[in-house]
Amino acid sequence: MASALLASPSFQLQPAAEQVALQTNYITNFNFLNQYLPDTYEKEFERYGNRTIASFLRMVGAEMPSNSDQIKWAEQGRLHIKYTDVASAAAAGSPTATFTVSDSGVTYIAIRVGQTVMIQNNASGVFNKGIVTAVPSATTFTVAFYEAAGQAFAVSTQCTVFIYGSEFKKGTNGMVGSLESEDEIYSNNPIIIKDKYAVNGSDMAQIGWVEVTTENGATGYLWYLKSEHETRLRFEDYLETAMIEAVPAAAGSGAKTAGMMGSEGIFYVVNNRGNVWGGGTPTSLSDWDTIVSRLDKQGAIEENVIFVNRGLSFDIDNMLAQLNGYTSGGVAQSASFGLFDNDVDMALNLGFTGFRRGYDFYKSDWKYLNDPTMRGGLNATAATATGTITGLLVPAGSTSVYDQIMGKNAKRPFLHVRYRASEAEDRRYKTWITGSAGGAATSDLDAMEVNFLSERCVCTLGANNFVLFRYG
Repeated sequence: MASALLASPSFQLQPAAEQVALQTNYITNFNFLNQYLPDTYEKEFERYGNRTIASFLRMVGAEMPSNSDQIKWAEQGRLHIKYTDVASAAAAGSPTATFTVSDSGVTYIAIRVGQTVMIQNNASGVFNKGIVTAVPSATTFTVAFYEAAGQAFAVSTQCTVFIYGSEFKKGTNGMVGSLESEDEIYSNNPIIIKDKYAVNGSDMAQIGWVEVTTENGATGYLWYLKSEHETRLRFEDYLETAMIEAVPAAAGSGAKTAGMMGSEGIFYVVNNRGNVWGGGTPTSLSDWDTIVSRLDKQGAIEENVIFVNRGLSFDIDNMLAQLNGYTSGGVAQSASFGLFDNDVDMALNLGFTGFRRGYDFYKSDWKYLNDPTMRGGLNATAATATGTITGLLVPAGSTSVYDQIMGKNAKRPFLHVRYRASEAEDRRYKTWITGSAGGAATSDLDAMEVNFLSERCVCTLGANNFVLFRYG
């Protein structure tokens, strides 16, 4: 069934900011030779409401200074030992067997003589338990099975093995060898973000009849005030969206050849090191059970915030509302969430702020994903929207990491921004005025130029605890 909401007329993306004065930006129909004067509203009507989209990082993160071109940190590895690509060289029924570990990236196994292991056939689920009697090489180990029937699966069957303890005879020596902790080292580099607004001295002296206003409260009859303040607001939005969307410049890319480094934004990191839901929006409890099951295998953070676009928000609301549906006499009845004295004159709240399913999930609309001038204007239909992002699950709270610059463990929010700063230079948010107008006296340019600069990057700690919702 086609949507009843017609494609035309639609939302408007113009007038918008332009580098030059265009017909779509300024009123040109002043005709004071007409004997009839129109009634005019002096103040600009704010038909798009609050147009800024920045708020996400302020809600979930923090900002802290850095003195280097690179930020490095170490994240904990797993405590226990498990391999999932293990094959036996012995036949079914053998009392002992030598296994080879072929897991990607494993060059030296952490299995020692005397440890007890469980070995399971990945396909059938049948398993053995055994004790390690020898470690012949860096990637092989020999076990003696506890079961009288011996090995429960055929030769060369792909298996999973994990260590659950150890056993030694009386009067024997202790464990041979020790294990070193394994850390994952991650890094990111800040990027320089700039913007500028310029107005000549003559236009600064031109009064207007339209009273302009911006989201930060600036008002006046001078048009350049509006443009300057909107440049500032736009720059502040870019400080956030650059941290969300940034990607590193790949080797051999045009950006790399031009000397650019890029940076690892939140979406890039979660796409590569986090969890990705590729079905657009989870619409049922079974979908969320799959997500909860994955989170169980990651950090198992108790509280999480889901930043959603409108589609995912509605899908969650609909899913939760259906859980309370009931019938009476074969007729579907209305929902009874809320107070028990609901009546027809009450406004029914059809939205939910969160739910608990294994963990606590709090839902928050993300304006960036809804704004038509940003990601909200991208194709959002399942058939053609490969890569379109519908939401992001962010763990709440902070985590402990080893900061290699500070040289010690530190508590950090899962998401936080690092900006360049020292005693002599703070590049968190720089703004300065040049030219010879508007109070500036730095050059003979008959204009005022307002410059903006920041140097920053975002650190996504524990990306394995994040979930990105997207199509494809």
